[in-house]
Amino acid sequence: MPKDQLAELTQPQRDRLAFVELRVRFIGEIRRQDLVSRFGIQSAAASRDLALYKELAPGNIDYDPKGKSYVLGPDFRPVFDFPPERVLSWLTQGFGDGEPMRLKAWVASESPSRLTHPDLDVLASVTRAIHQECPLGIEYHSISSGRTEREIVPFALIDNGLRWHVRAFDRKSQEFRDFVITRIKRPVLMRDADVQTHERSDQDIQWTRIVELEMVPHPDQPRPEITEMDYGMVRGSLRMKLRAATAGYILRQWSVDCSPDHSLRGYEFRLWLKDHLALYGVKNAVLAPGYRSPDQNKGER
Repeated sequence: MPKDQLAELTQPQRDRLAFVELRVRFIGEIRRQDLVSRFGIQSAAASRDLALYKELAPGNIDYDPKGKSYVLGPDFRPVFDFPPERVLSWLTQGFGDGEPMRLKAWVASESPSRLTHPDLDVLASVTRAIHQECPLGIEYHSISSGRTEREIVPFALIDNGLRWHVRAFDRKSQEFRDFVITRIKRPVLMRDADVQTHERSDQDIQWTRIVELEMVPHPDQPRPEITEMDYGMVRGSLRMKLRAATAGYILRQWSVDCSPDHSLRGYEFRLWLKDHLALYGVKNAVLAPGYRSPDQNKGER
């Protein structure tokens, strides 16, 4: 779509066209009703927007009469240059789906940048597979195994604070695992392949299990009342409910001392997990600072 043609459109039109592209690229389809619901426009106006996008970006979308929706075209080329952060905030929090623009901030602010961002074409394949509930063939690169060919059944994105993962059933290991999206290459949606019952998210024990954690000011840190203020604690503690599959990531991100005797030293350890047994059976508890399984503790006596 030539930039001068875009410039001739009104801002509301460009926002709606940007929404069309996001939906098709990352979800795999869009219906007229999606535009109607999102922007509060009439069905006729939504039809005109879809026709306009198809006219200005030939090959990007095709009409599927069976599903009565527009789907990703085989010759798709992105028109709008969405920053990865914007796409991920839309996918996970549901906002930021208008035309990507640099807007003036209301107040001066700075926020740390990520060192890595997922490739948007790879991310789009992952999110379409999640939405369409179909397996995904990938080339995966890991430190332990190097390059491998895999078939996964993805169902959720996970932000561990540093990198984005996709939670999926791995047909190679026959386990539910987290895959770093930046390590995925050459993804291919396997639309005609069936998903078995044991591959679905409701069979992922670590995903469906909810753990309740209580954190308190680290006993070896001065001025616990300041920690209570910083973390909005109630009666000296902070309680959280997390999926077991994400607990280790979050405890590591917030530098929570998970040792049974609060033995970690360092200014970064301002929180202590009051009951380390709450992590029993959590597979990624090994990521939590200082965590030792009950079996390890017994062996040290």
